[in-house]
Amino acid sequence: MTGTGLPLAGVRVVEMTHMVMGPTCGMILAQLGAEVIKVEPPAGDKTRSLGGMGTSFFPLFNRGKRSVVLDFAKTEDRETMHLLLASADVFLENFRDGQLEKQGLGPEELRRKYPHLIVAGHKGFLSGPYEHRPALDEVVQMMSGLAAMTGTREKPQRVGSSANDIMGGMFGAIAILAALYQKRGGGTAAGGADIRIGLFENCLFLVAQHMVEFEMTGNRPRSMPEREHAWPIYDIFETAGGERIFIGVVTEGHWQSFCREFGMQEFLEDPSLRTTTDRIMARSRIIPRAAEVIKGWNAAKLSAKLDGLNICFSPINRPEDLFSDPHVLRPGGLVNNINANGEPFRVPALPVQWNGGNLGEGLTVPVLGADTEAVRTELEGQEISATPKTAVRLA
Repeated sequence: MTGTGLPLAGVRVVEMTHMVMGPTCGMILAQLGAEVIKVEPPAGDKTRSLGGMGTSFFPLFNRGKRSVVLDFAKTEDRETMHLLLASADVFLENFRDGQLEKQGLGPEELRRKYPHLIVAGHKGFLSGPYEHRPALDEVVQMMSGLAAMTGTREKPQRVGSSANDIMGGMFGAIAILAALYQKRGGGTAAGGADIRIGLFENCLFLVAQHMVEFEMTGNRPRSMPEREHAWPIYDIFETAGGERIFIGVVTEGHWQSFCREFGMQEFLEDPSLRTTTDRIMARSRIIPRAAEVIKGWNAAKLSAKLDGLNICFSPINRPEDLFSDPHVLRPGGLVNNINANGEPFRVPALPVQWNGGNLGEGLTVPVLGADTEAVRTELEGQEISATPKTAVRLA
C-alpha cells in the first residue's frame, strides 16, 4: 500500500529517539502512513553500529523514516529543529528527564512555543518516585515480576525478545492516535498533548493478570515452569522422529476426539475422568500414556491429524525456522525492505491487515543524513517559523 492511501498520510512526526521503544513507535506510525523525520546527531543513532543481538535494531525499528542530521552546537541546526517542530504534528523523544531542556526542547518550553504539538516521551518510568531512574527492558522485567514468572523465583528469566520496548512503542502509538483523533475533533483548545509512556508500567500491565489473581485469591501466582495446569493435556511431547510438538487439549470436544482418535478409549470409559477437574488431577497417569502414544507418530502426520481435529498444536520452532513456515511465507506475510547499505532483508509485516492488504512492503532504512538538505529546502519553502501548524493534516 502507498503512503497516500494510508490513514496517517499528511501527518508529520519528528522523532528524536534511540534504541528500541521510541523507534518502534515511529516505525509503526510510518507504516500507517505518517511522514517520520528521524533527527540524528552527526555521529548517527548509536544503534546503527550495533552487532550481535543488536544487529537488527536500527534497520528493523527505523524502516520507512527520513534521516536528518543536526548538530545542536550550531545555531542554524537549532533553528532547523524549531522549524521542524513548528511544522510537525508529533514529536517523539526518549531522553532522560532534563536532558532536552539543555537544548531548549523541554516539555514546558515546547508547550509554550508549539501549543499544537503532540509530544510523546518514552521514559523508563511514569511520574513518581522512580521517574528519575533510567531503565532497560531486562531491568523492568526483573522489577515487575515478569522475569520471576517466566523463569522461577530462584532463577528469574527475561522474555526472549525486547518485548517491553516494543510494546511500549505500541502504547506510544496508541496514545498518539488518540491525541490525533481528539485534535481532529477540536477536543482541546490548543490541540496539542503531553504524553508520557513508561517502560516499567508497560511491563506492569503485562503482569497485571498475576497481580489480580493474588488480589482476588490471596494465593501467590506460580511461575510458568511451576504453574498448576488448567487443562489435562497442555504439554510438549516427542514424536517418532525425535521432533517435539506442543499439544493443547482444552475443551470437552477436544478431549473426546483426542482420546478416541489416538486410541485412548480407556480414558473415555473411566468414570473417574468425567470432568476437566478430574482429568487435571489425574495428569500423572494421563500424560505418560499420551506421551507413549504420540511417540509412535511421525510429526508431519501427527500435525495433519491434530489440524483435522481442530486441536491446538505447534512445532517447537526457533526464529530461523519461520522463514520456511508456509503461513509466514503466504503473500504479504513477509515484506521486503532495503537496509541503509542497499541490501534487501525480509521482515514480518505489521500484524494487521488494512482493507485486506498488508503494511510495510518496500520500506527503506535511511542512510545517515540522507534527507537533511531536502528537508531544509522544504522548510524554507513552507515559511512556517512565524505561523506554527494548528491543524492535523489527516487524509
